[in-house]
Amino acid sequence: MELEILEKRENPLLNRIEVRFRIKHEGEKTPERELVRNDLAEEFKVNKDLIIIDYIRPHFGIAMSSGYAKIYKSVEDGKKVEPDYVLKRNNFGVKKKEEKKEEEKKEKEAEVEGTAESEEGEAKSEDVKEGEEGGGS
Repeated sequence: MELEILEKRENPLLNRIEVRFRIKHEGEKTPERELVRNDLAEEFKVNKDLIIIDYIRPHFGIAMSSGYAKIYKSVEDGKKVEPDYVLKRNNFGVKKKEEKKEEEKKEKEAEVEGTAESEEGEAKSEDVKEGEEGGGS
């Protein structure tokens, strides 16, 4: 896959760079957004999480596609301008699954530790109740 930048335009009003590009992909299918984001991030030396790809359109009969992307200065700038469905499509500003899993795991561990302490307290109170029942006979 070969990426060629056709046009690069600064848009200071929206704090972004707008890029038109062409991809040559001989013997391959139209590249996925994630692969193109990685290549654009490498080309412009930015974090790939700041890139939104509007579209990638394949050319009929040849192994070439054209596209349009926006590179924001920050995640907040992108969220102010772009519609929600575009943000979701590009996983823009969304935590990765691995990070979410780690957070959920930590939350579950904290919950388990909290329940273990309460179970010990319940066991002690049951022992006291049994002692009271046995002493009264």
